[in-house]
Amino acid sequence: MSYPPYTITSTALKLVAAISEQLATLSATGALTAENLSPQLRRENRIRTIHASLAIENNTLSLEQVTDIIDGKPVIGPPRDIQEVRGAVAAYEKLDAWRPHNLKDLLAAHAMLMHDLVDNPGKLRTGGVGVFQGSKVIHMAPPANLVHGHLENLLQWLKGTDEHPLITSCVFHYEFEFIHPFADGNGRMGRLWQTLILSKWRPVLAYMPVETIVRNRQEEYYASLGQADAQGEATKFIEFMLQALHDTLANTNTDQVDAQVSDQVKRLLDAIGQNEKTATELMQALSLRHAPTFRKNYLTPALEAGLIERTQPDSPRSPTQRYRLTELGKSAMRGQA
Repeated sequence: MSYPPYTITSTALKLVAAISEQLATLSATGALTAENLSPQLRRENRIRTIHASLAIENNTLSLEQVTDIIDGKPVIGPPRDIQEVRGAVAAYEKLDAWRPHNLKDLLAAHAMLMHDLVDNPGKLRTGGVGVFQGSKVIHMAPPANLVHGHLENLLQWLKGTDEHPLITSCVFHYEFEFIHPFADGNGRMGRLWQTLILSKWRPVLAYMPVETIVRNRQEEYYASLGQADAQGEATKFIEFMLQALHDTLANTNTDQVDAQVSDQVKRLLDAIGQNEKTATELMQALSLRHAPTFRKNYLTPALEAGLIERTQPDSPRSPTQRYRLTELGKSAMRGQA
């Protein structure tokens, strides 16, 4: 049997095709590209990702508390839970710099993620470890003396494989959990590294909160890991994770529009319609007289969200400047219809 063991089923192939089509459609409409994803939605998705991934590990902090920690505000809660958020924030911010197949980077990520949470962050475990459900052992990881070799083999496979990145990321995630290379933090590391692998294929996937779907289907998540263990290959886990990603993307366009379209911006989009209009014409259509208010609450948010564009982008202060809807703006308008 080839290493690592897995089977590409018709279900997995259909999901890979469906996800690829989703990404192509969202990219074509401007709703899902690294360039067009608004800073606001990037931030919100990153917060949701961190909150969900830690909640899977029984972190008790709410989404609002996680947001406050990221914003530097004081939060009352268990010190360990607060530190888990800080470690996760630091790790996800470094995502672009790490190489998925590099052991040094993987160890550095664990050290950052688990800083002040374990005795030896960034070090492979030296003892036995298992996964428990109550008092029942549901997975016994390989002995500690085999961990380094197993991990090196997995990273070498990751570096050399020509498998589709969607499949690769799921296989790696499962095999990483099977090896369980660290004394603690393996679950959140596996999810982080899958996100890293996907982001190297499509950068925007660094901001897709698939962890939220996993959290909402936590029993299925662990069941798929158990089924994969029982079958001795990653197949069932691959199918589960691909379905989770598919369902995340299915909601992305709506989330993107909702996150970016305030009531004021909606009114602005309505005022532009299918035409090109000057700022003066738009203010008249909106019954506005105060230009700074118009720019702050209407024009600038719509431009920053990529919902409208200037007809003369190289001359933003041109007296003949006009504004029109982008493809994303048109998509937003269709969604409101």
